[in-house]
Amino acid sequence: MMMLRMSKLYKNISSLKLLSNHLKNGAKNGSRVTLVQQQLLLQCRSFSDGGEQTSFSHQMSAWNIYSYGCDQMTLSKTTRVPSVLDPGDVLVDVHAASVNPIDVMMRDGYGEKLINLIRWQLGSKHFVGSEFPLILGRDFSGTVVSVGKNVISFQPGDEVFGVVGAHNQGSHAQFCVASTKELCHKPSTLTHIEAASLPYVALTTWSALCSVGEITQQKAPNLRVFIQAGSGGIGTFAVQLMSAWGAHVTSTCSTDAIDLVRSLGANVVIDYKTQNEEDELMQMDGFHLYLDVLGKKPSRNVLKNWCNAKYVTIKTPFLEDTDTHGIPAGFLRSAGSLGCNILENLKNGQSYRWAFFVPDWRALKCIGQLVDNGQIKPVIDKVFPFHQLPHAYNHVEAGHSRGKTVIDVKCTE
Repeated sequence: MMMLRMSKLYKNISSLKLLSNHLKNGAKNGSRVTLVQQQLLLQCRSFSDGGEQTSFSHQMSAWNIYSYGCDQMTLSKTTRVPSVLDPGDVLVDVHAASVNPIDVMMRDGYGEKLINLIRWQLGSKHFVGSEFPLILGRDFSGTVVSVGKNVISFQPGDEVFGVVGAHNQGSHAQFCVASTKELCHKPSTLTHIEAASLPYVALTTWSALCSVGEITQQKAPNLRVFIQAGSGGIGTFAVQLMSAWGAHVTSTCSTDAIDLVRSLGANVVIDYKTQNEEDELMQMDGFHLYLDVLGKKPSRNVLKNWCNAKYVTIKTPFLEDTDTHGIPAGFLRSAGSLGCNILENLKNGQSYRWAFFVPDWRALKCIGQLVDNGQIKPVIDKVFPFHQLPHAYNHVEAGHSRGKTVIDVKCTE
């Protein structure tokens, strides 16, 4: 076994030397070093056993934070390229990423205690000791550079889009690592900028409406669905998904976004600036599902009674409770809050449910098919070059976006 490892190591070193000389000679002669050659160089720097572990002596640019509760973000050009440490991992050359409200919240420490517990439980190999320096960013679109030994669905050169779990280093960098459960082949009809705007909001919406809300394409045509904030990142996707499946959709937005939300397929749009949302909803025929995006539960019952109608919220107190009160006490406090709301809704034959972002490659595949069929389109509010990422955070933090904020990682000037 030792002789076999030494033989592989020698072959890798020899390949690296040959390729390095080739690239150097090409540079001297003025020829261009292609992306494929760069990827080969990265792979030759791997001294792994069968692809299970890939270690690169290679650096990248990445935006780091070194503490929570501070808006200071640092662009490092000497961050180490992440390694393919697990057999199911994929290393991605990031072309574009987006900034979500969760990124802004995590910058300020949101979910710190529970996420660090998850890192410890999973034995995250991308952190040694502290989580800092921490790279934020949850979704991405890019090109596969290398894969773990158990990966059969992807190969170098494939265009993919997906998400990075909050317990791992993020996508606001030139490279990121994701598992095969977190990514899928990019829809062929989308650019990387467009594709990067979808994964996190799409999977959060899918979790809320389909997994927790139990809506399927077959059931949707008979359902009335209310979606808060139809012009935001979650809202623009949720309205399109429910409209594509034939549900009757009611949503809210400000005056200047009414045309946008209608164009996405909403049957009824309430202008929350000029109309009283609850008064308008009470005049309607009740809803089978109410999607709470903002954490604002109506004071009056707008759901249908005794037909298994569901109030689903993605704004839960769970992470905030664990941050404030610690994990055991936070769990109990959140459980108490959930229980009270469940009991309150039961009296009308309704259910109250929490929904969370869940990585799901099967859902991403379905979403990609809807996109390629023209039933869902990305809604992008603004695109920032990579070096202006802090401005993108400020833009998202200010709120009232019309769709998603995207980072063009390949635009460095």
